[in-house]
Amino acid sequence: MPLVPTSSIIRAAEQAGVGAAAFNIVHLETAEALVAAAEHIGVPLILQISENCVRYHGSLLPIARATLALAEASSVDLSVHLDHITDLKLIREGVAAGIGSVMVDTSTLPYEKNAALTADVTAWCHERGVFVEAELGEVGGKNGVHAPGRTDPTDALAFIEETGVDALAVAVGSSHAKVEHTAVLDMELIAALRATLPVPLVLHSSSSVPDEEILRAVAAGITKINISTHLVSVFTTTVREVLNADPKLVDSRTYLRPARQAVTEEAARVLEVITRSNPK
Repeated sequence: MPLVPTSSIIRAAEQAGVGAAAFNIVHLETAEALVAAAEHIGVPLILQISENCVRYHGSLLPIARATLALAEASSVDLSVHLDHITDLKLIREGVAAGIGSVMVDTSTLPYEKNAALTADVTAWCHERGVFVEAELGEVGGKNGVHAPGRTDPTDALAFIEETGVDALAVAVGSSHAKVEHTAVLDMELIAALRATLPVPLVLHSSSSVPDEEILRAVAAGITKINISTHLVSVFTTTVREVLNADPKLVDSRTYLRPARQAVTEEAARVLEVITRSNPK
């Protein structure tokens, strides 16, 4: 099937009352695993390339082109999204390569600078038909700090009106880079944000959130669910188990293949939770 816009996946999820899954890739093995998971379950998926992923590979285009090729060849609807981008050059490169959505991350700046820069990026992207996500409020776990803040609904509405963004990542109790599924989300705040804001809400750092809490968040008003650390952990744990079982292994395919399969299986399970269960 052809590559689809991220906006169409999000809107379809909103209409169905389910979550729109957005999983981060790290390298080709994880990209292949995520596509296989989506095809196995038969549901749409947003494939995300973060700025950290780009730094790992040294440049955007090789991993972007590989991910776009996988999406274009898939039997299910897939989109490719740039995640947590602070380097505006990467946005220009990604759009030129065919990526149709981006999360611009200037959330660490003071409100006025965050809004002004986000508005400029959004205007540039909209001229090219690109969907824009931004963040307001400090999601925990950034720079090693696991102390999440909260997004104020009134501030968020003003931010959306000033910037024109298409979706907003909100801080409601989740935390980046945590393996433990222990986060407790502020459901009353999610509901208030949903009632106040005219754009879809995004839950970042969902790896820290238990399945049942994700379903409650979707029922309260979250649409896009971002997951990275959990699936990265599955990959790494499997590699470690295989190598520990046979320290003499040399061919990297002998331990990357089972790791890729493990991510496929867990990603399929999580996709089932996010996209098939209707908590409303």
